[in-house]
Amino acid sequence: MVSIRLSRGGAKKRPFYHIVVTDQRNRRDGRYIERLGFFNPIARGGEQKLKIDVARVDYWVGHGAQPSERVAALVETYRKSPPEVESEAKTEAPAPKEVKSEKTEAKQSETKAEKPASDAGAPEESEAAETENEKPATKTAAAKKTATKKTAAKKTAKKKTAAKKATTKKTATKEAASKETESKKDTAPDADPKEDETSDD
Repeated sequence: MVSIRLSRGGAKKRPFYHIVVTDQRNRRDGRYIERLGFFNPIARGGEQKLKIDVARVDYWVGHGAQPSERVAALVETYRKSPPEVESEAKTEAPAPKEVKSEKTEAKQSETKAEKPASDAGAPEESEAAETENEKPATKTAAAKKTATKKTAAKKTAKKKTAAKKATTKKTATKEAASKETESKKDTAPDADPKEDETSDD
């Protein structure tokens, strides 16, 4: 005999039930013919507690399936008051899209209002803007090219600065070496006269 009953899932101490159509001889969590919905007894916040495909339940009951007591009670409660979570989710989802469209419309109207207030060259600018709006792909390609050029320029500037630093270091070391050699030369002649005096004696 075919029955409509709950099949347990979820974790330990956190049950989640599927409403399934199955043969009575099958295990509770075993094979099933069709899944008709779910029941989440520990639903919190915006989670949906109950969802049932009532049309399929009616179909199976019409073909001789026997719902369990718990499933019958759940179906009755679902028919009396379908979950508000679904309706809230459906109403909330399109709202941000409408807000976005209003914002974009407001921006477009502002830009249109600003364009006529400009000089006599405004019609040409508006035509250029329309052609740019028609080809956003070319804009992105041009933006990418300019970005790559900027990065290349930055890299070359960094290389130049590094080369300048290296040359300044080299010149500093050369100057230090030349100073050392000069100081050695200055000290060497002082020692020579003393040696001459001792030789004369």
